[in-house]
Amino acid sequence: MQYVPFGSHGFDVSRLGFGMMRLPTLKDGENEVIDRARAIAMVRHAIDSGVTYVDTAYGYHNGESEILTGLALKDGYREKVTLTTKLPPWKVNEEADMNRLLDEQLKKLDVPYVDFYILHAMDKGSYEKLSAFHYKDFLKQALKDGRIKHTGFSFHDSKDVFLHILHDFDQWGMAQIQYNYLDDQDQATEEGLKAAGKAGIPIVVMEPLRGGALANPPQNVAELIDGYKKKRSAVEWAFAYVANYAEVATILSGMSNEEQLEDNLRIFDNVKVNALTEKDLAFIKELKQAYLSRMPVKCTGCAYCQPCPQDVRIPRIFESYNQSKMFDRPQRFQASYARTIEKGYDASKCVQCGNCESVCPQHLPIIQWLQDIHKEYEANK
Repeated sequence: MQYVPFGSHGFDVSRLGFGMMRLPTLKDGENEVIDRARAIAMVRHAIDSGVTYVDTAYGYHNGESEILTGLALKDGYREKVTLTTKLPPWKVNEEADMNRLLDEQLKKLDVPYVDFYILHAMDKGSYEKLSAFHYKDFLKQALKDGRIKHTGFSFHDSKDVFLHILHDFDQWGMAQIQYNYLDDQDQATEEGLKAAGKAGIPIVVMEPLRGGALANPPQNVAELIDGYKKKRSAVEWAFAYVANYAEVATILSGMSNEEQLEDNLRIFDNVKVNALTEKDLAFIKELKQAYLSRMPVKCTGCAYCQPCPQDVRIPRIFESYNQSKMFDRPQRFQASYARTIEKGYDASKCVQCGNCESVCPQHLPIIQWLQDIHKEYEANK
């Protein structure tokens, strides 16, 4: 296992972090619950093998993840790890809720404090909401009374929002971002990652495999990987890319079974900072382009076409369709589009008024694409 300093906090952390969002599950009647025996055994094996960072949250596994995490960290394991959980902004309706939620989470985890307590899934709206409830005063008090050791935030929005949040509070202990070789220009972006490093705020990366999508590449990407002189799996390339950044402390992996855990432990014996050559980095850019070449609709998601008079969610439809083609997951699009139909946002509502096409910066034939996508959905029902 490789270790790096966690910023300037005075302790080292394993490059591999255990994300507690995709634990093994089993059926309990009609409900899907965590397979507690397997999950606890996996977490403890990871820690015994050198993992020192565990990340959970209020809502993971329908609220069960924090409880499971607390159980897994009994018997001396809590003292071996840096423990992070998250404040759920969607549960905050008044200022007092922040203290109530933290106390509830400490009780579920059965610990007197957490090492990092971070604001969960920050975007512009949720950050403004928590700002109105004086989140800074809450965090400062929780630091002072010892319920948390460090602060931070996780993030899902644009680079400008990330940079605003990053510089809006002088006591951030870390920032958690979605980052992988497909998303290096999305959300926080590489620029945001490097800005955090410059500000002395260590980065924790989530979704290094894009929810597992990068672990199972389509044929054209798999052929590139097989043909490259350095023999690494798709998973290894994805982890190596993120680990190459000195700004990144820990890389979270949501491990759902023992095989994934063992593979990750093997990989993280070798992934290091600044280990990729210029040729390696050029090859990873080639992998990215191979994925992007599979996207049929060249929509940038700018949303200039919104709102549609008929409430057709054009960018959402195009994104879902593109993702299904990029990762060769047609069933996922079918399920997503079925939900869009249920909500009345689908392409069948289009009356071909042309408003969207008149404002599209890419000059896309939006109406034709909507018709074609809807027909493809119907044909594959």
